[in-house]
Amino acid sequence: MTATRADLPLEGYFDGSEHRFALRVYFEDTDLSGVVYHANYLRYMERARSDMLRVAGIDQRAVFEAGEGAYAVAAMAIRYAAPARLDDALLVASRIHQVRAASVVIHQTVRRGAVLLVSAEVTVALVAASGRAKRQPRAWLDIYERLIWQGDA
Repeated sequence: MTATRADLPLEGYFDGSEHRFALRVYFEDTDLSGVVYHANYLRYMERARSDMLRVAGIDQRAVFEAGEGAYAVAAMAIRYAAPARLDDALLVASRIHQVRAASVVIHQTVRRGAVLLVSAEVTVALVAASGRAKRQPRAWLDIYERLIWQGDA
């Protein structure tokens, strides 16, 4: 049996230098009060970051499988502004804000339509198996440099 487009997982896309990743809130995402449990926003943003890298042409899996390292969250500042609820359609927007030799700073927001639910500033670092930060591949740095957010101007 051959897979069709409808059989493939949905993926995000770039609108200029902003990556957009749509998702829906399922029952498993909510807590007893019927709103999205706070830690699930971290999962949503992780999915969006991973998708952003793949769509941009950064092959994390190949680097990991070659034993050359993996990304780890080094820092995160997050602000919860409003709750999401069961069956809400959400959009995670990700923008590269700063690129360093071993890390990338990504600003992410989660929205329901025009309503801002969560905003976060996430620093991810490439780390070797030893746990120490290491330089990112030059090709990745080139991709990030092209994607650095220049603002709305």
